[in-house]
Amino acid sequence: MPSPAVPAPARPAPAASRLRALKPDWLRDPRVWRTEVLAGLVVALALIPEAIAFSVIAGVDPALGLFASFTMAVTTAIVGGRRAMISAATGAVALVIAPVNREHGVQFLIATVILAGVFQIVLGLVGVAKLMRFVPRPVLVGSVNSLAALVFLAQLPETRNVPMAVYGLIAAGIVLLVLFPRVTTLVPAPLVTIAVLTLVTVAAGIAVPTVGDRGALPSALPVPGLPDVPFTIGTLTTIAPYAFAVALVGLVESLLTAKLVDELTDTPSSKTRESVGQGVANVVTGLFGGMGGCAVIGQTMMNVKVAGARTRLSTFLSGAFLMGLCVALGPVVSRIPMAALVAVMVIVSVAAFDWESVAPRTLRRAPVGETVVMLVTLACVLVSHNLALGVIIGSLTATLVFTRRVARRTVVTSVTDPDGTTVVHRVSGELFFASAEAFADRFDPAGDPDRVVIDLSAARVSDATAVAALDSVAAAYARHGKTVELTGLDPEGAALRARLGAAPAAVPAPADAPDSTPEPASASASASASVG
Repeated sequence: MPSPAVPAPARPAPAASRLRALKPDWLRDPRVWRTEVLAGLVVALALIPEAIAFSVIAGVDPALGLFASFTMAVTTAIVGGRRAMISAATGAVALVIAPVNREHGVQFLIATVILAGVFQIVLGLVGVAKLMRFVPRPVLVGSVNSLAALVFLAQLPETRNVPMAVYGLIAAGIVLLVLFPRVTTLVPAPLVTIAVLTLVTVAAGIAVPTVGDRGALPSALPVPGLPDVPFTIGTLTTIAPYAFAVALVGLVESLLTAKLVDELTDTPSSKTRESVGQGVANVVTGLFGGMGGCAVIGQTMMNVKVAGARTRLSTFLSGAFLMGLCVALGPVVSRIPMAALVAVMVIVSVAAFDWESVAPRTLRRAPVGETVVMLVTLACVLVSHNLALGVIIGSLTATLVFTRRVARRTVVTSVTDPDGTTVVHRVSGELFFASAEAFADRFDPAGDPDRVVIDLSAARVSDATAVAALDSVAAAYARHGKTVELTGLDPEGAALRARLGAAPAAVPAPADAPDSTPEPASASASASASVG
């Protein structure tokens, strides 16, 4: 009998094949490459004037803003937690850090950026990103709308005291941005708009403000080094408050932008990794002499929503192209008309704004409290230009709205038995600090019968204030010589009451015990009141 054939050992795949197998799908798709590369180029062109403008706000040389945009984008592309999100120099960070440069000089500013990065790394490792789950959706919508509005408002100075040709160029750019995607989407409309308007102004010799008018572009790559400051406790105490403020503002703006991109792309991201990545990027930025930064919503929307980018490649290339354009093609980039970039950012702001949230039909259907929270957040950010402040105030407003709504749902229903010897007060809802005072006012120790039953089987005792309210009610009845029986108190409430040193908690009523509550009769007095 012939022996079964033994299969020949499989030959190892060539090294090139193994490398191809390790590549993600998007690296093997030339269409994705084209989208990512072009998106990175468009974003880089838009970052240049923005970085220069933010440098002016911070009071530093334009090169520091450009260096920050370069290092932030490249570093977060590698270590960040949200693909396709753009990090660069931002106005929020510039506003916070400007006093350091004004009072202590640029070297202290750079030291502040490095320390802010360290703070962000620590905050990321201790789990500060998890706090984002407590940011309500109306606050998120309000912050996104406010940032979109700020992007639009930031373009208005470019339309003041300028030649009439600027208005024509802006209008032509908007028309191109709207109509060109209907012809083809192979090339991003912003890139086409910037190229066409630049060629028109150069060929026709139209004198309009250009990128070069905003400041000189760097002619060499940044060199790493430590800031020239005394490494003393005095220096630390001087820069630490500003560094912590930069860390908080940067994390809030970055995490909110990441959350927005999550929803737009329907893909998850690691908020903890993003927090740590922002910190690493700011440390690197400081070491290369940059002014610091965080995620920037305008360019992120341009990258994700307008250009269609979805990977880290576009983020990396936006920084690489920015520095390459400045160093190698500085004279060419300097001739880009600001009108072209204004047109692009106007379309970006319109696309980023959640128009559905302010539509009349949405406002009619949405709870009034949620609309108020959204508008408060929007107003705070627009007035202060501080996203972190707007998110904090919006979240506090949402907490107050929620607390008031929950407190109003606490109801006390009173039933007196026919013979008038016992009254049962049924409590339903949440008993906590906001509803406790109104809860205590629903009882009548002087007018109630001698025996009082407070049924808590449909209520939840949540905090020490609620326990104090229960004890206060019991004490009031005791002063009138009447007995109070608490029934239905859940185990957590009973344990809380016992732990706070109150009177012995009532034993919860057995689940299978018959309902002994007197039924209301025609002669019974029955009342129902909402607490709050």
